[in-house]
Amino acid sequence: MVRVFIVDDHPLVLEGLRSLLGSEKDILLTGHAPNGQACLDYFTENKADVILMDIGLPDMSGIDLCCMIKTKYPEVMVLALSSFNDGHHVKQMMDKGASGYVIKNADKEVLLEAVNEVNKGKTYLCFEAGHAARKEDNNTLNKLPPLTRREKEVLQLIAEGYTNPEIAEKLFVSASTVDTHRKSLLAKLDVKNTAVLIRFALENKLVK
Repeated sequence: MVRVFIVDDHPLVLEGLRSLLGSEKDILLTGHAPNGQACLDYFTENKADVILMDIGLPDMSGIDLCCMIKTKYPEVMVLALSSFNDGHHVKQMMDKGASGYVIKNADKEVLLEAVNEVNKGKTYLCFEAGHAARKEDNNTLNKLPPLTRREKEVLQLIAEGYTNPEIAEKLFVSASTVDTHRKSLLAKLDVKNTAVLIRFALENKLVK
């Protein structure tokens, strides 16, 4: 039995969800909240397995609420259920800990599949949300700041595991120059350390 809690301030949406899910034998609707604070209040004394969460709430963003819920109750799975079908919102919700994202015009089978998948600890994006997220990823890749030829060389060698002195020897420059390039890469790509820099470079195909 999957315990589902709904956070949405639209009465018609709420009634629709009750109608869709209320008769399912493996789903128990535990309640609903019309805003973020009511959701937080509910979870101080009650439990649920999955939250169906709207993004456009009257008192706070569902994105912020998702972050709060996952921080306080990491075992609760958040499934975004929104009319926003752009990659920006999809990525923000997923980055804040949501396990899935479904557009409100999805049919019953999609919603049921999403609830069951996230309840198992899996990630679920409906077709529209998945397409929007991939498009957003491509846009992000295209917006990466340009790197100089030397920065690209240093980044490649960093990814290959070379130290500053070793890179300096290979490029016939001083170790302090390499360190300057390393710091410039961290700042340009907005990452906090070398390990994150390497992961970011690999994910965005900046190195081979």
